Amino acid sequence: MNDLSKLGRIGIIGIIGIGAMGMGMARNLQARGAAVRVRDIMADACAQAAAAGMTVCDSPGALASEAGLIILVVVNAAQVDAVLFGADGVVSGTPAGSGKTVMICSTIAPEDTVRIAQRLADHGIDLIDAPISGGPVRAADGSMSMMLAGAAAVLAAWEPVLDALAAKQFRISERIGDGARAKLVNNLLAGINLVAGAEALGLAIRLGLAPHQIFELICASSGQSWIMADRMARALQDDYAPRAAAHILTKDMTLATAMAAAAHYPTPLGDAALARYRQTLARGWSAQDDAAVLKTYLTPDPSA
Repeated sequence: MNDLSKLGRIGIIGIIGIGAMGMGMARNLQARGAAVRVRDIMADACAQAAAAGMTVCDSPGALASEAGLIILVVVNAAQVDAVLFGADGVVSGTPAGSGKTVMICSTIAPEDTVRIAQRLADHGIDLIDAPISGGPVRAADGSMSMMLAGAAAVLAAWEPVLDALAAKQFRISERIGDGARAKLVNNLLAGINLVAGAEALGLAIRLGLAPHQIFELICASSGQSWIMADRMARALQDDYAPRAAAHILTKDMTLATAMAAAAHYPTPLGDAALARYRQTLARGWSAQDDAAVLKTYLTPDPSA
């Protein structure tokens, strides 16, 4: 358990983007005694936060005027840019020399992370490159994983917050962008493993085998992967409520394969998996859980 006295003395923490992951993080920090401010463009999320006793700010700039650490848990680089540099953005609420820090927990391209860090530095704002992994439950209980890159002194300054948020912290390097690179390497493999698991389970169903039995066999045998076990357990219950929406993993796989291509590194398995995710979106399942990739194997494509 994090030292509550240290967390209580750290000052106000702001979280922008209180979807499944961001809300879990906000609840976790609040439960540990931190002073939390939140902001989201979705009225339902703001209402939920207010009902939980959190202070909801009217804009990113208003949040930044109060918080020393501003955590971003938005979807993509375009949203990060808008939140930071747009009208009423974080920069507008941060006077030069204020000593504030932005922590990007979104999965974005490394080059975007570097570009954003340079723009923030021009305003005297530090950046922590900190993609996250683990899902909403782990975000809420502080057991998620975090890939960290940034100046050692900046990471040390916010260590009580990092300890509260992530039981597993991987200090990748001090080079901004390496957190994003590490996250995309992980997500490339996760995306491949999920498609592979869906393909195998779909084959079992086509062969007339009992899917729950085969699922248990795989989870206890050499074919097991964490993401397959997590997602296919839901798919077998016909539960596609979006804990991790299909369009998010598709975005991450797109970023990962583009990063590899820029490094002149072939990713044939990643490319094949990405094609399957794009098919999932094309079939109308973008907002469903990424477990919906299984349905591309089980449901005939009407356009084929």
